[in-house]
Amino acid sequence: MSGIPPLLQADDLTLRFGGNIALDKVSFEVAERELFAIIGPNGAGKTSTFNCISGVYRPQTGSIRLRGEELLGMRPDTVAAKGVARTFQNIELFDNLTVLENLLLGRHQHMGGSWWQAMAWLPSARRAELGARRDVENIIEFLDLTAVRQMPVGILPYGIKKRIELGRALAMDPVLLLLDEPVAGMNAEETEDMARFILDVRDQLRIAMIMVEHDMRLVMDLADRVMVIDFGQRIALGTPAQVQRDPAVIAAYLGGATDDVKGQFDHSEASS
Repeated sequence: MSGIPPLLQADDLTLRFGGNIALDKVSFEVAERELFAIIGPNGAGKTSTFNCISGVYRPQTGSIRLRGEELLGMRPDTVAAKGVARTFQNIELFDNLTVLENLLLGRHQHMGGSWWQAMAWLPSARRAELGARRDVENIIEFLDLTAVRQMPVGILPYGIKKRIELGRALAMDPVLLLLDEPVAGMNAEETEDMARFILDVRDQLRIAMIMVEHDMRLVMDLADRVMVIDFGQRIALGTPAQVQRDPAVIAAYLGGATDDVKGQFDHSEASS
């Protein structure tokens, strides 16, 4: 890493559930505007890492600092207010609401005011509502959702729903975005579209991201750096090219049975 302080710094994260160790002294840093990927076999501890960052789990030991501020001990809503937003592997949208309404939910924490000001439709409440709508309309345009903005989410295709969930996370105005399997269940065309939007989030919106994903081709194409964890331990950290050549990674994914691990990562979707 350069001399610039990291956006996120996680040190010695250890998370236990009874006798099971989900994370074992895992450390990593994420830079401003970096697209950082976490990969590993099933049960390696990837989602547990996300849950620690977002405040759902509290590790027994370790530290997670966002721009120098300790996040451990904060409630998930407080962590979100600090600028950490998250998408989920399983879509968590309100099917009976429109695309616009779902995205407006992501702006809720930024609107301020009280319920009685909103009920009375005071000038401050009107200004907050109009500001939120402007922000959401910009996201709708950014993610190419204009044609479906007033449609109920429940009738839309799966790939568009995944894009809407990304939009709702962006509506929270994050400094760090956690992407939990953003292309899971998508066909090739939908995956290509989502990959383009993820790069646009990094390059145009300048938002740092941590991505957990099964699609190794996507990870190796998009990520600036990759961390590999297995049985709760970090076994590799580096650029995609470095990780693909790492003997520990080859053993974790393929049992060391091939000399062409790069071809495996490029042309198959290894299980995460």
